[in-house]
Amino acid sequence: MARSSKYVEGFLEMLLAERSAAENTIISYRKDLGLLFDFLPINLEVNDINVEHIRGFLAFQVATGAEVSTQARRLSVLKQFFKFLSQEKHIDNNPADIIDAPKKTRPLPKIMSVDEVNQLLFCAKTNAENPQQTVAKIQKHKRFYCLLEILYATGLRVSELVGLRLGQVKLDEGMLFIKGKGGRERVVPLGYAALDILQDYLLFAKQNGIKIERANSFLFQSRGALGHITRQGFAKELKLLAQKTGLDISKISPHILRHAFASHLLENGADLRAVQQMLGHSDISTTQIYTHILDERLKKLVFDYHPLA
Repeated sequence: MARSSKYVEGFLEMLLAERSAAENTIISYRKDLGLLFDFLPINLEVNDINVEHIRGFLAFQVATGAEVSTQARRLSVLKQFFKFLSQEKHIDNNPADIIDAPKKTRPLPKIMSVDEVNQLLFCAKTNAENPQQTVAKIQKHKRFYCLLEILYATGLRVSELVGLRLGQVKLDEGMLFIKGKGGRERVVPLGYAALDILQDYLLFAKQNGIKIERANSFLFQSRGALGHITRQGFAKELKLLAQKTGLDISKISPHILRHAFASHLLENGADLRAVQQMLGHSDISTTQIYTHILDERLKKLVFDYHPLA
């Protein structure tokens, strides 16, 4: 890398002086630029490096098994390096400028089966209906059972769920009115089972002096600073229930239940646009991740059971 070392060292000195770059950053950048110049023809001048040279280097990274995140980082280093050379008038233009970073593939979300969800709901119901416990315990279990049913019935974000207020619920219509990310409002149907459990919970609360009467009253009250059960508190209770049920607790979380709501709807023929609206996704591409889950399940079905597989 001797032929390019003066340019690389000049770039690294700029990072130190102007950006106060950390030592590890300098080491990493020097290594990435070294890989580039080791790849390029030995007699190639810096001003003769073009976009095809950069593309070739990136293709070589792919061929040698570099992770997508590593490819993206190295391209970022090259863009900064050649921008510096252009600004310093060492080269006429930045050959890396027009190259897009490789896109990371989104991992498929973890999904619970219908049977696993039913096990959770049954265990929560059993806890809520056990008369051999104090009123406070019954109230806590009924609150959790109601939270769980509404989550699976609606696919709400956990922050939307725990912060629900009475005024957002239209019991006669079986609807929830939600203000989600970016202040976007949506209407989500509640479903008969969840509606019955919510009404039972509200009746129990009224009979036991828990005041959920005003439109701004939280449904799932607690004595904490927020006035309602926290996201962390609900997640912790969910893990404890999963453990009691004998399920793998690494596969259980409020967000995974939200995924279960969406994937189970689509498995049974729901319209993707309708699921997008209920989840509160601004872009349908976010919702389409669930169709990939269905594709994977269909592939597995064929590979496992087709006689020619």
